[in-house]
Amino acid sequence: MTQTLVAETQLDTVVKKSLFRVHAAPIANEEEALAFFERVRELDATHNCWAWRIGGRYRSFDDGEPGGTAGRPILQAIDSQEFDHVAVMVVRWFGGVKLGAGGLVRAYGGAAAACLKQGEAVEIVPMQRLEFHASFSLLPIIQARLTEWDATQDGCEFDATGATVTLCIPLSRSEPIQGFLQDLLRGGAIRVLDDDEEDETDVTD
Repeated sequence: MTQTLVAETQLDTVVKKSLFRVHAAPIANEEEALAFFERVRELDATHNCWAWRIGGRYRSFDDGEPGGTAGRPILQAIDSQEFDHVAVMVVRWFGGVKLGAGGLVRAYGGAAAACLKQGEAVEIVPMQRLEFHASFSLLPIIQARLTEWDATQDGCEFDATGATVTLCIPLSRSEPIQGFLQDLLRGGAIRVLDDDEEDETDVTD
């Protein structure tokens, strides 16, 4: 089950005198992730390390820690709990005791995982977008079914005979919904819209 956070959450953890403060939040896009990191970063901290995942896209940042010891463990914490559309920053204040590479991986990954575990999460329901043309007389019939279908109307562009409608529907209910629409539209074309898919991308600064 893929899930995301309902709201921001925070957790402090102390490991061998170093304070690790974790901030986690739901995000819709990379811009939101970067804005979140800028807002919660601590200028007096030793390191501000982070990672985010949005579908097939992800990024991690070690902020001066040895390569692969901070950002990647944070990302692994996100993935191991099957989170998506989530950004996590772990702020560290060095306490004077070096942790070593393995210790850093455990500290950053463990702190991120604990913070995500305590946060309120909600399942991400896979959705599909459909586009079709409906006459004026059929629009109210379709719109009356949206609540029953757990669907939303993403677009409605009117013309002389009706409107081109875009619906966002649960993928698991696509077949019966499309069947209903085909009968209602008497064989009118229904187009499945594909969202732009990004390749798996990992950038570690």
